[in-house]
Amino acid sequence: MTPSEVKALLAQYGISPTKSKGQNFLLDERLADCEVGHLGIVPGEVVLEVGPGLGILTERVVGLAARTVCVELDPGVSSYIRNRFGERVELIQGDALEVELPRFDRFISNMPYSISSPLIFRILEQDFRRAVIMVQKEFADRMAAEAGSDDYSRLSVSTYYRARCKLLDHVPRSKFWPQPEVDSTVVSLEPRPPPFEVFNERFFLHLVNLLFQHRRKKIGTILKMTGQARKESIPSLPYVERRVEELSPEMIGELADAISLNGK
Repeated sequence: MTPSEVKALLAQYGISPTKSKGQNFLLDERLADCEVGHLGIVPGEVVLEVGPGLGILTERVVGLAARTVCVELDPGVSSYIRNRFGERVELIQGDALEVELPRFDRFISNMPYSISSPLIFRILEQDFRRAVIMVQKEFADRMAAEAGSDDYSRLSVSTYYRARCKLLDHVPRSKFWPQPEVDSTVVSLEPRPPPFEVFNERFFLHLVNLLFQHRRKKIGTILKMTGQARKESIPSLPYVERRVEELSPEMIGELADAISLNGK
């Protein structure tokens, strides 16, 4: 699809791409083939797509999946998807962060940049086999980052804890219209059991979030200022003289367990 073809379709349906909605439409058909190929759809499966846009991925998915469900916020885009695919697609018009998601086996999305983080956290809470998403390159780097790197973050730890994450394809910004300000990366996520056990998963995830909010401070200082551990127990806890960016997810888990054992 060329930029002029995209513009014509958008005009026909009264769609004005907005930055706030992250509406950048993929032009590259070969790349769409690759994304759906990475998804590895098996006959009989249900595929969920968020933000179908003008259907460049959807048209490939409907020929492979037993059921294709799309979630789209924009009324004009929703109208286009209904007219183009009819009953071959089940369309849910609404905010993907708020609507009730159906059960699905595989998930695909050229993800709107504005909701990448909360949407990924929501998807990772679901029971599915594989997700293939396209996100901002910087965001993808943070998803796959390891301890000690500049990109290491809460997102890195939370993703690692829930899924195998692989960076697949680099996507130049020129592959979209309107052209975004940054390049993108195609990422695959395969849910798996956590690679380590913690006594209290909710507290572990809370601690991850808390520590990265104060990533430049030492662990002991953060625990004192936030009251997450008894002051008298802090000197005996592991890693209190280090900063969170130095700790692997397993080490943060060890810290969370030590706090729990010592009583918060």
